[in-house]
Amino acid sequence: MSSETRPRILMCRPDYFEVSYTINPWMDPNAWQAESGQLAAQSRSQWEGLYRNITGLGVTVDLHTPRPGVPDMVFTANAAVVLDRKALLARFLDPERQAEEVFHQDVLENLVAEGVMDEVSTLPQGMFQEGAGDCLWDGSRDLFWAGYGQRSRREAYAYVASFFDRKVVTLELVDSRYYHVDTCLAVLNSGHIVYYPPAFSGDSIERLRTEVGGDQWLIAAGEEDASRLGVNLVNIGTKVVMAVCSPMLERNLNNAGFEVIRSPLPAFGMSGGAAACLTLRLH
Repeated sequence: MSSETRPRILMCRPDYFEVSYTINPWMDPNAWQAESGQLAAQSRSQWEGLYRNITGLGVTVDLHTPRPGVPDMVFTANAAVVLDRKALLARFLDPERQAEEVFHQDVLENLVAEGVMDEVSTLPQGMFQEGAGDCLWDGSRDLFWAGYGQRSRREAYAYVASFFDRKVVTLELVDSRYYHVDTCLAVLNSGHIVYYPPAFSGDSIERLRTEVGGDQWLIAAGEEDASRLGVNLVNIGTKVVMAVCSPMLERNLNNAGFEVIRSPLPAFGMSGGAAACLTLRLH
């Protein structure tokens, strides 16, 4: 893999990761505290496993500096929407995550200084959009798939479309467990879309089907995979790195030309995140 085509991803070690508050149905601080020492150790081991799997596929990983008091900063997918060497920083809805914003700005501006990126910008005040976790780039169709209805607000996406000069297709999320679109939809570089239909409104499912160009491009995941955050995956080349994958979903991915690499992440699942949440692709 040449340096020109080598994927680049931002990650953050889980030095301060814990479940200390509740902003989605996955999070139970009492359950975490009951086994906090063991779970913290498990999170570090599981993160290292994901890191090894990703770097083993030829990915360059830039590391975000962990900070105390912002345990969810490990979920770097939420830092910003990134495309064409430009970053549009997230603006978080929940106060518990708003303290991360300045740190995300710092790391991305450092990448500008290093020549990795050209521009870092911010959303207008009062306009909530939670980064690439809720705005997935689809290079096959030259558009973004954008989630709204839980954290990000639909009106923010006109700004996103203008900033990147790209089409944005909005999808309404109707299940609070799937609070960002990357928890229930994944874009594969073949043009296939893995998704969990019950997470979306009926109108959004129809919009998705229309935009993808036919059901042959859609790979539906079931409750078994979605409820363990298997759809929250990372695609590098012909490999798909996933926290979990049922035999049925694996067969469907194999048929689409992909090989599954399992990278268990149950400690992060207690906060509602898995492989995609822990990575920000620097497109």
